Amino acid sequence: MLNPALSITVASEPVEARTVGIAVVGLGYWGPNLLRVLGDNLDAEVRWLCDLDTERLARYRRRHPDARVTTRMDRVLADPSVDAVIIATPVHTHYVLAAQALAAGKHVFVEKPLAQSSDLADDLAALARENGRILMCGHTFLYSPPVRAVKRMIEAGTLGDIFFISSSRVNLGLHQRDVSVIWDLGPHDFSILLYWLSELPTSVRAVGRDSIVKGIADVAFVTMTFASGIVVNVELSWLAPSKLRRTVLVGSERMVIYDDGAPEPVRVFDRGVVYKDPETFGEYHLSYRSGDVISPRIESYEPLSLELADFVKAIQNGDPMDFHTTIARSVVRIVEAADRSLKAGGREVSLDHADITRQLTVRRELAAV
Repeated sequence: MLNPALSITVASEPVEARTVGIAVVGLGYWGPNLLRVLGDNLDAEVRWLCDLDTERLARYRRRHPDARVTTRMDRVLADPSVDAVIIATPVHTHYVLAAQALAAGKHVFVEKPLAQSSDLADDLAALARENGRILMCGHTFLYSPPVRAVKRMIEAGTLGDIFFISSSRVNLGLHQRDVSVIWDLGPHDFSILLYWLSELPTSVRAVGRDSIVKGIADVAFVTMTFASGIVVNVELSWLAPSKLRRTVLVGSERMVIYDDGAPEPVRVFDRGVVYKDPETFGEYHLSYRSGDVISPRIESYEPLSLELADFVKAIQNGDPMDFHTTIARSVVRIVEAADRSLKAGGREVSLDHADITRQLTVRRELAAV
């Protein structure tokens, strides 16, 4: 395994102003969406489709007749016209396939999570630096207009000091065969939190159960504490009567509800509580403020389209996308800690903050965007 501490950052050489050759590996659940978006990107050309299922290959080749098809990754990597590989395969294959592509000199976009462990995620980041290649993970919600709107509010101080955040990401299915609900749904919320707060949690606790398939947790409640004092609770479940993607942020000045998929995805509440120091022993006074509820205008665009366009432009411009790599590695650390806590019955797990310098460096990288 590579040692990230020994890696030297190498700037990614830009691709001349020409079409970027893309290979899509994995045509199951998410791969077709990536193909659809790439088909509308004038700066990208899909040159290979790779999947173990020959029926899928035949089906999607009809829609992309100029692309070659194969069940073998080595054929894709041997083609010099392929600048980048997009990986949308099961989680347990992410590391091996991404490592092979990076070693072959290809830029890599891999669906979340980046790898099955933090060690493997660090290994991929080091391999990308050593080969001067871009490594980006598909945390699509970082490109979501409502998520970015909330980020601007936090940066502007609109909410004041954030007290706590509560999030629910639940639905009925899809049960995964190889990972728990934490590995499946957790990366969405964890990447959003890192983007919003620009800091890593100091500790994680998780409780849940494997209600349907033994050994595969399908419901989990993850609690995180941050050095800034913020407390976060994330509910994750494949067992809910309806689909819900809702996050509440409570600050000293205002509160925000982010409801993904709602007609008004962001609502700002000018509400709060003001505490007055007691003048006599045993007395205190709380006053409640209830002001306007505002639904700001949110721009409209497809996050996945913007995300892949960003990846392609980074290849053309030689941008190493360090911010995205940092987010992806940090998400794996949180998921790994939550999964460990879940298996230990909810025991608190610290997030490797012994190296304070490293922690602060990560925070600066997260805050830079």
